[in-house]
Amino acid sequence: MKKISEGDVVKITKYPNTITSLKRDFKTLGVEHGSIIILHSSLSKIGWTVGGPVSVIKALMQVLTSEGTLVMPTFTSDNSDPSRWENPPVPKSWWNTIRQEMPAFKPKITPTRVMGVIAETFRNWSNVLRSNHPISSFAAWGKYAKFITENHKLTADLGEDSPISRLYDLDGQILLVGVTHENNSSLHLAEYRSDFPGKKFISNGCAMTVNTQRRWVEWEGLDHNSDDFKQFGKDFESKINYSPGKIGLAEARLISLRAIVDFGIDWLKENRILKI
Repeated sequence: MKKISEGDVVKITKYPNTITSLKRDFKTLGVEHGSIIILHSSLSKIGWTVGGPVSVIKALMQVLTSEGTLVMPTFTSDNSDPSRWENPPVPKSWWNTIRQEMPAFKPKITPTRVMGVIAETFRNWSNVLRSNHPISSFAAWGKYAKFITENHKLTADLGEDSPISRLYDLDGQILLVGVTHENNSSLHLAEYRSDFPGKKFISNGCAMTVNTQRRWVEWEGLDHNSDDFKQFGKDFESKINYSPGKIGLAEARLISLRAIVDFGIDWLKENRILKI
């Protein structure tokens, strides 16, 4: 997919977005003082914005206030077993070198990978905490940031006792701005809770710090699959008769994390096709 340039974004934007206009849009969509939100977003889809990702984050924080909580996925998919890489794959002759030389995950310094500029800006923000998972970390700000991000164990990943499951317990909301349910990482919790055809656990690996030393660590984790998440989300929205709104130029959705995960447990059983 061709990456859209800033010039292209300017051309499609009639009026620039600002903190003021974005706050109005978020409120119209349903974001409230004290809301608990996990955001997936695309800045370019919003349209040209004065202040770029900083303004988007500030607008959300000002609507939520310190009584609210803002969460974003800050995944580092490059810190994983190279034998499973597909985008892009690398030669088999490189695998051992990658396993031996990949720097250990450090919440303060390890950048996100393909998560977008808003999430990458957010992880560096003052008073934002980041969970310690070397592949599937989340960053959080606000009232429940510590509860959501603490003790994110390697085997928890995107399942039980992960930041997603804690957002479920808090009855949080999913905010999709310029992206579809294909990018909705919360749906993986439904995978963990569903007994769908072909469900399996596979070996993975990552570089992390163990007793102050860099180590390559391997463990068994769920074989995630988001190929059907777009249809999963479409069917959920159809069931509840949901109509998306707008943040700037971007199509936007604000939905209950708990409701869509609960819906997905049975949906995956009935609709996920066993891969041979």
